[in-house]
Amino acid sequence: MQPMTAIRAIAISLALGAAGLPALASPQATATPGTASVQMQHIRNATTKIDYAGKTFLVDPLLAKKGAYPGFEGTFRSDRRNPLVELPMPAEDVMKGVDAVIVTHTHLDHWDGGEHQFVPKAITLFAQNEADAKIIRGQGFTDVRVMGENTVFEGVRLTRTGGQHGTDEMYANGPLAGFLGTAMGIVFQASGSPTVYLVGDTVWRSEVDQSLAKFKPDVVILNAGEARLVGYAGSIIMSKDDVLRAYKAAPNATIVAVHMDAINHMTLSREQLRDYVHQNGIQDRVRIPADGETLKF
Repeated sequence: MQPMTAIRAIAISLALGAAGLPALASPQATATPGTASVQMQHIRNATTKIDYAGKTFLVDPLLAKKGAYPGFEGTFRSDRRNPLVELPMPAEDVMKGVDAVIVTHTHLDHWDGGEHQFVPKAITLFAQNEADAKIIRGQGFTDVRVMGENTVFEGVRLTRTGGQHGTDEMYANGPLAGFLGTAMGIVFQASGSPTVYLVGDTVWRSEVDQSLAKFKPDVVILNAGEARLVGYAGSIIMSKDDVLRAYKAAPNATIVAVHMDAINHMTLSREQLRDYVHQNGIQDRVRIPADGETLKF
């Protein structure tokens, strides 16, 4: 498939979302004395439930049943339907206890709240910008807020961070850049709690280096599935080499790798990443949670 054909196909796939559509065996990280613990449950793909400073956040809920949506056209293995696997629990259980939802961007593999009734319409929901907020409000959600650099939700400080959802070559093509759009990361902070940096759908760029240097996170969550488009070199998110890079760039942090084995265009599996982690001897601070697995920091 030629790049322009791929662009048109990707436009169709992404428009659907915009319109409404086994861990490593090493021991878990423990909180230092006087520091509250943080709990993260990996649900599936990039969907993550984070218990932080007494509040529960659900990030990027994709709650559809296996095979509910067509594969993203113009991407690798687009003939496979998404999600590739079922949720590890009923969608109703995913929503239990959730105080707020965070949507890093409205691509269908990160937000399908317009396609079902699992997410309550009145729940507090954070979006990366007014454009995404408008889409989500159009799906009937009534408390949609735009996250900034100093957003506070019931004692938890949420900071939006930047990045780029693909390579410079991809973003040099105006139409493709528009379809890939923007995607935020989030830093979670609260007095007495470990700092968590959820990097989001981005390749490694200066914004990531800057966030690591500024916030000095205790936990770094990477979308590391190496998603690929047809007709372009490189990934639109992180890869196995970025897991190693994060390990080196944040020497005091636990690295959690997610966004694998659930969407058609992911080209890195958990099994492959586990092998890579062991080959590079970085298993002491890298976690690769299974769907449904809970980690405590």
